[in-house]
Amino acid sequence: MWNRYHLTMKSSVVRFAYVSALILALVYAFFAMRGPHGVAAYSQKRQEIRELEERNAALERENKLKREYIERLRKSKGEQELEIRRTLKLVKPNEKVFMKRQGE
Repeated sequence: MWNRYHLTMKSSVVRFAYVSALILALVYAFFAMRGPHGVAAYSQKRQEIRELEERNAALERENKLKREYIERLRKSKGEQELEIRRTLKLVKPNEKVFMKRQGE
């Protein structure tokens, strides 16, 4: 009789401990998910990562275009001359230049 009572008492105490631990874990998980490092912060970080990846891809495209342009300048004397004339605003003799005013 003593054993049966002891086992019954022990199993109810163990069951109560398991249920209490489970409830505590659920409460902790609930507050952890709502806190500053929870689901909202996770989704914000994912959005930030997505934006940075898009910006990185745009910068890579821009770098590729600039590399191609530099390569064209290396290979083509005509392209070099046009770029020099454009940046230094040089004009060949007997060449006409039309200038527009700001408002036109």
